[in-house]
Amino acid sequence: MRIQSCVENQLLIGSNGRTVITTASYEARKYGVKTGMAIWEAKRQCPQIILVVGDNRKYTYTSTQIFNMMLDYTPLVEVFSIDEAFLDVTHSLQIFGTPERIVYLLKARIKESFGLTCSVGIAPNKLLAKLASDMKKPDGLTLIGRDDVSRVIDPLPIKDLCGIGSRMEQKLNLLGIRTIGELGRFPVDILKRKFGVVGQHLHDMGLGIDNSPVVPASDQDRVKSVGHSMTLKQDIFRRQDILRYLLQLSEMVGRRARRYSVSGKTVSLNVRYADFYTSWGKQKTLSKPINQSNDIYQAAIDILDTVELQQPVRLLGIRLTNLQHRIEQLPLFQQERKKALMVQAMDAANNRYGDFTVTFGSLLDTEEKGSHVISPAWRPDGIRCVEIK
Repeated sequence: MRIQSCVENQLLIGSNGRTVITTASYEARKYGVKTGMAIWEAKRQCPQIILVVGDNRKYTYTSTQIFNMMLDYTPLVEVFSIDEAFLDVTHSLQIFGTPERIVYLLKARIKESFGLTCSVGIAPNKLLAKLASDMKKPDGLTLIGRDDVSRVIDPLPIKDLCGIGSRMEQKLNLLGIRTIGELGRFPVDILKRKFGVVGQHLHDMGLGIDNSPVVPASDQDRVKSVGHSMTLKQDIFRRQDILRYLLQLSEMVGRRARRYSVSGKTVSLNVRYADFYTSWGKQKTLSKPINQSNDIYQAAIDILDTVELQQPVRLLGIRLTNLQHRIEQLPLFQQERKKALMVQAMDAANNRYGDFTVTFGSLLDTEEKGSHVISPAWRPDGIRCVEIK
């Protein structure tokens, strides 16, 4: 069973002035307004459009509360995104009776508590449940039974399958494959020859086969990276301005890494230029793992100094990878110990009073504090739970 909650009749944009459409109401979509579209493009498509600034902090709070509700019906809840989840209710039917009854109970609670509707798909596996949940929006419920799979999915376009993007759709179209049924009937050996190991997966998708289990957060693999990126309110080119944002991002990455006892040996720096399309990323691997903000910051500077910037900068991002998960110990030498204790004191104050309550002096005049973006990797808890300001 796959559930997607919906905010209806709104066009949401990010809190940053330089942003894109987060999601569009069904009315706006009729004019060609799409998620990810620039504001000026949306206004060109629909001059009478009404823009609503998103409240990301409210969304993450509400999302967490809804996911907690889902746990009342099954412990097997896999968070797919901020407004999507898969539920395996196989072993809950002895208590609640049918999947449909679970859906009605959960939808009623969400509606009563938050005023939100949900689109739900019930199917034998995650691939089909996601497909079903998108078929009746908003506030819909679609059931695909085991005996109805071919009848329901065969006529649908391949782009409706999760995992087939526009590029893959184009490649499959060149093979004469336009519907899910055509994908399932296409010779699997040709798909393998064309797409390698992905070919078998595509063939299975065309038949509605998906053997991947619902994986709750407690069973998921350890996180392999900790990162933050920031689209700036205006393009910057001066080194001192770039360094200020790099320090802020380094503190955001370092603090989250320290909170979960994670260190990393590789620091990556990503830059997107003012033309929006040109970007680059470079990384530096250190001799030992780090998680202190100053160390991350220095590594980012070292990377920056190897590149001659071609344009003003629109976006900056820092990521810590090559991770080690372990309990932190105080350093042996006094100078390093004092530095570690100072960082612990900063973290303790910020944990209690909010991010950047205690911060570096060069950041005191910086307006932006913390993340304004909900990452696709966001989760209700753990290292992937990025606090939204």
